[in-house]
Amino acid sequence: MDILIVDGYNIIGAWPELRKLKEHDLAAARDMLIEKMAEYQGFTGHKVIIVFDAHLVQGIEKKYTNYQVDVIFTKEHETADERIEKMAKQLINVRTKVYVATSDYTEQWTIFGQGALRKSARELLIEMEAIERSIAKKVESIHEKKPQAKIPLTDEVAKIFEKWRRGEK
Repeated sequence: MDILIVDGYNIIGAWPELRKLKEHDLAAARDMLIEKMAEYQGFTGHKVIIVFDAHLVQGIEKKYTNYQVDVIFTKEHETADERIEKMAKQLINVRTKVYVATSDYTEQWTIFGQGALRKSARELLIEMEAIERSIAKKVESIHEKKPQAKIPLTDEVAKIFEKWRRGEK
């Protein structure tokens, strides 16, 4: 099994789209990262865990699952780096490859020394963009393969039938 541990705020600060969103809505940037990582998880089959620092969300440690992605807010006075290092150490074994996505150079070397593989924010972004293109192509090919009606219909009549099918008036 492959596991990707994501340093949440580090990735948000490194990806242009998320960084821009963070400027006026941090919660929306977090949600978008979680959604993107859910797509990543669904496409690659890697288990994804996103870790956010507690200093931006005060209080006790919080863990939850969203779109089958594990999301962790660290305890107060615990950094995401500390939690990621502990998790990487615990999760690495003969059957499990652990990747850590962060652009924090010191963190990359620390987790690399523990046996985890590192992935920079830029590498993850490039990989995510390729995944999104691939998903878009698959969706497009599914739409192209939609069965055609045996009786040719004008677009106007097809729209009326579609409304009826949906129970709309």
